[in-house]
Amino acid sequence: MMTEEPSGLIMMTEKDITILGIESSCDETAAAVVKNGREVLSNIISSQIDTHTVYGGVVPEIASRLHCEAINGVIRLALKEAGTALEELDAIAVTKGPGLVGALLVGVSEAKALAYALDKPLVGVNHIEGHIAANYITHRDLKPPYVCLIVSGGHTHLALVKDYRSFELIGRTYDDAAGETFDKVARAVGLGYPGGPKVDRAAAGGDPQAIVFPRGEVREHPYDFTFSGLKSAVLNYINMANMKGEDINIPDLTASFQQSVVDSLTSRTVSCAREYGIDTVAVAGGVSSNTALRREMERCCRAYGIRCLFPEPVYCTDNAAMIASAGYFAYMDGVRDDEAMNAYPNLKLCTGQ
Repeated sequence: MMTEEPSGLIMMTEKDITILGIESSCDETAAAVVKNGREVLSNIISSQIDTHTVYGGVVPEIASRLHCEAINGVIRLALKEAGTALEELDAIAVTKGPGLVGALLVGVSEAKALAYALDKPLVGVNHIEGHIAANYITHRDLKPPYVCLIVSGGHTHLALVKDYRSFELIGRTYDDAAGETFDKVARAVGLGYPGGPKVDRAAAGGDPQAIVFPRGEVREHPYDFTFSGLKSAVLNYINMANMKGEDINIPDLTASFQQSVVDSLTSRTVSCAREYGIDTVAVAGGVSSNTALRREMERCCRAYGIRCLFPEPVYCTDNAAMIASAGYFAYMDGVRDDEAMNAYPNLKLCTGQ
């Protein structure tokens, strides 16, 4: 068969490349089997959301323990659904960072044990690169270069994807990630955790122009993001209304807040693509499921003749298919890790680690 190398060259291979991906960076225990980086044979996710909801956020110690309990069963189910035996795998890919260190170590330890026992190559994957790779699953014709907005609970990055494993970080958040801001605002208005989907649903019945909230800017770095001022503005609005005994229109408040976030994300992403002469924009990460972001990003890209891509919702949040996809491109690039590989909770994009 013909396969595309990370460099964009076409090479002949004797067989399909099948990767087992393992993801445990936060509160999803996931395993997936992916063929040739783009064809998902299975994608199993065991979510801990119900457990952490009562605490209003992820409790690291609980997350680690639940990963330990779930990981073997999740891997067995992924292999069964894919119809693939362990011996038939070409490599084991696992998230090595960033994330919660205890949670990461569960996946890393499992992957190292499997790779050793099976004598299979081990490939450590950057979780952020995994989110980027999610678009290769939904859009099998996607090739670099393109601009990618990675927006989740822990990250807000704007990157130029030069090749499958080559990235230039154009912008990033100075403070809160966009998804983190959604969680904090949702908690403040009593919607609970996780905040992103709850705000999205509440905002559907509101007027996004009802309240004027700031669009944060970093003047020295026009492609960087800041959401702390927006978060403070929302909290101040709530506090002032409570002090005056005024009712708060939750749909209007959430819609106005959400529009501020969406405007900040969309304007920088489209401007970046235009400045760099890129005709394709991809969005990835948990917040890429947001309906307002999808609608506005598609509208703005269409106005400038830019192709706009989003993963299917199941590949927006943390999953192992995206890790297997990113692992495939690393494997084809000759990346191999060994038993010394560790978890890197603060791993950055483009470090080469």
